[in-house]
Amino acid sequence: MAEENSKSNVDETPISPVERQDSLEKHLQMRPDAQDLKNRNILPQSNAAPSLQAKQLELERQQATDALKKGLEKRPEREELIEKNILPDSNAAPSLQGQRRELEKHMRADSLEHKLQQRPKPDELIKEGILNPDEDPTSPIKD
Repeated sequence: MAEENSKSNVDETPISPVERQDSLEKHLQMRPDAQDLKNRNILPQSNAAPSLQAKQLELERQQATDALKKGLEKRPEREELIEKNILPDSNAAPSLQGQRRELEKHMRADSLEHKLQQRPKPDELIKEGILNPDEDPTSPIKD
């Protein structure tokens, strides 16, 4: 029964030569030009003969491969990048490095805050002879 339905949906009426010619002309008018096909990477950009285009493409890929190999050979080692502070000196996963830097930043801020709280007062520095009384940072400026 499925075969009968598929056969009944197919139009088997013959097309006249005039209709066929009109259909062909209509499709040829709608055909994109060669430059459009090149811009959309459907046709190759090359003007070389079709028999040479495969070799040309292979040569271009080989040149790109050689350029990448040369660049990788000149690439600095990881240790050198760490010394220049380009890479962080960390073995942590990249997804954790941002959190690690943030934690280090907060630890430095806490350490600085603690050291500022432990710093001696200007009065103590004057008593110990480290500051002169006229160098007291808490006294008003004299003109």
